[in-house]
Amino acid sequence: MNESTKPVAIFDVAVVGGGPAGLAAAIALSRAGARTALIARRVGYGDNRTTALLGGSVDLLRQLDVWPRCEADAAALRVMRLVDDTRRLIRAPEVRFSSDEIGLDAFGYNIENRTLMAAMEARAVEAENLTRIDGEAEHVTPDDTVVTIATRQGETLTARLAIGADGRQSLCRKAAGIGVTRRALDQAALTFNVAHSRPHKNISTEFHTPHGPCVFVPLPGDRSSVVWVASPKEAARLAALTDDELVEAAERQSHSILGRLQVGQGRSVFPLGIEQPARFASNRIVLVGEAAHVLPPIGAQGLNLGLRDAADIADVVRDALSSGKDPGASQTLARFETARRSDVLSRSFAIDMANRSLLSDFLPIQTARALGLHLISKVGPLRRLAMREGLSPSWRQRPYGETGFGSA
Repeated sequence: MNESTKPVAIFDVAVVGGGPAGLAAAIALSRAGARTALIARRVGYGDNRTTALLGGSVDLLRQLDVWPRCEADAAALRVMRLVDDTRRLIRAPEVRFSSDEIGLDAFGYNIENRTLMAAMEARAVEAENLTRIDGEAEHVTPDDTVVTIATRQGETLTARLAIGADGRQSLCRKAAGIGVTRRALDQAALTFNVAHSRPHKNISTEFHTPHGPCVFVPLPGDRSSVVWVASPKEAARLAALTDDELVEAAERQSHSILGRLQVGQGRSVFPLGIEQPARFASNRIVLVGEAAHVLPPIGAQGLNLGLRDAADIADVVRDALSSGKDPGASQTLARFETARRSDVLSRSFAIDMANRSLLSDFLPIQTARALGLHLISKVGPLRRLAMREGLSPSWRQRPYGETGFGSA
């Protein structure tokens, strides 16, 4: 059969992009009963970053049968400490959040992204209703009834709904005609992993500096991942240090709470910014992951938001298919828009305000920040509310554990 007569594959849903949010969406949609295509190259995960998966995300991964494949390689996060290390005139008190105060064994788990991705890839291979297309989308063309996707490798398929999980420079977002607002921050994040002589005791410690947070997050054994936010110039300087020099800087920044450090292989620097699309769905295309939101690494919200994107689109598509409706119809997209907008915008606003208040030298703002953290530290009900809301918004219509696709 020549190229001109080759049949075009038809799916209910096509997911473009194979990062964590795209893989989670593809697996969840296939479990929801949708004939799903996943368009993504199979490539090894290249950097050393980790993700703090908060409680709801772990519940979702457990439902998708991903978590049992990587749980042994994750470290529980039972206590989170916030330490004001700004040395300013007005400083906030230390705030300590303990998961047992809200009846949880752990807030979540920290895991290396490459380990999580390997588990998700293995699960995707086994998923029914899921066709993996090892390619890159080159053209995404929506019309009134379907979205046509052509790959660089010469394959063409159509789907009634396309999921744009293709990152910050999303081809799907552009095809949907969705604009995006970008704001670059005068900050960059240096990431690396360390071994240490003292146990972390499953405590994540976040030091607040005048240029951003520096967080030491537990990994299995006597190891931690470090996310050090600084000015771009300072982040580049730190990244260029020798291992011994970086150890000295990290020990100084951590006040040696973990003892003697040893830097692991690999370090990366990422410029920080905030990005928000004008809409989360349009023209038979919905956005998930970094195609839908980009945030600085504060409060461990980035991938957790992406996994909630995946859960919500799977719920919306399952409901549409079970009632005989078109999963790409405007009513279906409106449901997804409603489900995601408040969550994403409220998290983006909270993280932006927290970051701005930390960076500000304006004395009234420093005072307000210190007072707010003091109240959270001393007032139990307020602290417990902050912990619960930090894990997942209480106003979600269907929290994790109640998603329909989980029982499919």
